[in-house]
Amino acid sequence: MAEVWRDVRALLPAAQPEFPLVFSEVVEASVLALLELSREQLYRASDARAETAQAIVDYAWEKLNTGTWRDVDKEWRRVYSYGCLFKVVGMCNGDASQAKIQAAISTCDMGLLMGASIMDNVLQRLVAVLKNKVKMQLPSKAEDQPCPKKLKTNVTPELQIDAAVSVPRVKCPALESFRSDFLVPQKPVILEGIIDHWPAFREHMWSIDYLRVVAGCRTVPVELGSRYTDEEWSQKLLTVNEFIDRYIMDEAAAGLGYLAQHQLFDQVPELKEDIRIPDYCCLGEGDEDDITINAWFGPGGTVSPLHQDPQQNFLAQVVGKKYIRLYSLEQTENLYPYQSQLLHNTSQVDVENPDVVQFPNFMKASYQECVLQPGEVLFIPKQHWHYVRSLQLSFSVSFWWS
Repeated sequence: MAEVWRDVRALLPAAQPEFPLVFSEVVEASVLALLELSREQLYRASDARAETAQAIVDYAWEKLNTGTWRDVDKEWRRVYSYGCLFKVVGMCNGDASQAKIQAAISTCDMGLLMGASIMDNVLQRLVAVLKNKVKMQLPSKAEDQPCPKKLKTNVTPELQIDAAVSVPRVKCPALESFRSDFLVPQKPVILEGIIDHWPAFREHMWSIDYLRVVAGCRTVPVELGSRYTDEEWSQKLLTVNEFIDRYIMDEAAAGLGYLAQHQLFDQVPELKEDIRIPDYCCLGEGDEDDITINAWFGPGGTVSPLHQDPQQNFLAQVVGKKYIRLYSLEQTENLYPYQSQLLHNTSQVDVENPDVVQFPNFMKASYQECVLQPGEVLFIPKQHWHYVRSLQLSFSVSFWWS
């Protein structure tokens, strides 16, 4: 597949002197020498190309995993991205088989997930080229699969929401009405009719097959376990196709998998084109670039324990239904937050099965609740406690804004 190398090479500077390698003194001279050697090998045939690139990736990986993430200098994230770039270029030179192309895409994703943007986001542009070279293996008919897997289903009885505690609903409120009635007093509300125009509902209706086509080969972090407060909870890197096969399509899957709180839309621009930032975010203090957009995709039964976030939140439901319970900040003393710094924003209480002996005041806490349906958006005020459980296969999009 000579065209793979041709298209990849077209994304790089034409000559070595045009290839930027500028780092601060944080990066040791020995590492900079490795980067310069890898750059040189990129522009001439070298059997050691892969070995040099891997050495850069491995060294930067150690730096990324030393201490806490917030203390990692951005320069080491850039070094890691350059290592991934050099590694990908090596994979695509010569005989670029389907397996090599998939490995190259995974390497780009690791750079996008763990590294920092370099050379006008070259890793993202490489993925766009490589995705076009991947042969999709979506069967057109059910009989094409010798042992087809069934969609994992969860039979959940229809929840009856007490009108006395239900979250109010408003259809397309004016900006000023939303600001005065809900934003300023910090009251939750379900907004109806404000995302019906999204391409995700009209032009590219989100489905398992659509996600496979658009993002199936992309590597993402998946949460394993029923909730992040459990001792057995962990995370694993999987492709979207692997996640779907193991945790959504397989009825016999052991345990739950959840693609949660992940900035998938930065990683997969095609999906970002299917959504729109709610107009009401303009009432915030920051600009559009300050809004954090996260994806929440998983089977029925996934749970986000009762917790609070430091920003305003619009939770848009695209696929499936979710049960959500909300408690105001004033109820905090009855919600028993963890005392540790890591989980101080999370309650110790299992909301739907509380231990009233250990947490006796929990039953005194007043709350609101709802079942969020496709096409609806829930406004969750800043620091409002909220518990979320998927009632079926679900895809939600959250917008965190100030």
